[in-house]
Amino acid sequence: MLITILVVFVVSMSLIAGALWGLYGKLSKNTEGFLIALAGGALIVSAVLELIEPAMEDGDVLLPLLFVFIGALVFTGLDFYVKEKWSSKSGGAGLLAAITLDGLPENLALGVALISADPLAVAALSGSILLSNLPEAAGGAKEMKDDGRSKKTILILWTGTALLLSAAALIGYFFLENVSKDILNNIRCFAGGAVVASLAIEVFPKAFKEDKYWTGIATALGLVIAFYLNSLA
Repeated sequence: MLITILVVFVVSMSLIAGALWGLYGKLSKNTEGFLIALAGGALIVSAVLELIEPAMEDGDVLLPLLFVFIGALVFTGLDFYVKEKWSSKSGGAGLLAAITLDGLPENLALGVALISADPLAVAALSGSILLSNLPEAAGGAKEMKDDGRSKKTILILWTGTALLLSAAALIGYFFLENVSKDILNNIRCFAGGAVVASLAIEVFPKAFKEDKYWTGIATALGLVIAFYLNSLA
C-alpha cells in the first residue's frame, strides 16, 4: 500500500512541479513541445497496453470498444465546451480544465491498475502520466501568468487539481477493489478513450505548434521508453 500511495503522490505532484517550473523556471517553446510529444508517445502505449487491451482479454470485444468510444466522446465534448467558454478568456485555464477532465478517469484507472499488482506492472502508465503532467502544467501555468493571474492563485489552482487527481487514484485503489471485473474493464476503456482523444486534440497539435518536426522524433522516443518500461513488468 505504501508503494501505491508513493506512485500516486509522485504522479500527481508532477502537476505542482510543472506549475512551479512554468512560473519560475525557463521553458523554451521547443523544449515544451518536445516534452509534450515525448509524453504523447508514451501515452499511446499506455492507453493500449495498460488500459484497453487488458479489458479485451476476457473475450468480449464490443463492449470494451464501446466504452473506448464513449470515453473519447465525453472528453471531446467537454474539451470543446472548455475551449469555447473559457480558453479564449482565461489563457491556461482551458488547459487546466482539459488536464482535469483527462486526468480524472486516467488516475482512477491508475488506482484500479494498482489493485493486486506489482507496481512495476503499471510503470509505463504512471511514468507516461507523469511525463505528460509535467510539461502540460508548466505550459498552462506560464499561460495563466502571461494572462495576468497572480502566482499565488495559479499555484492554488494547480495544487487543487493535483489533490483532486490524487483522490481519484486513491478512490480507484481503495474503493473499487471488490467491484466486478467487467466494471473495472469499462473504467479502463473509458479512460483509454479519453487519453486517445486528448492526444488528438490537446497533446500532438500543441507539440507540433511549439517544436515542429522534432515532434515526430520525440513521439517515437516516448513510445520506445514506454514499451521498455512495459517490458520490465
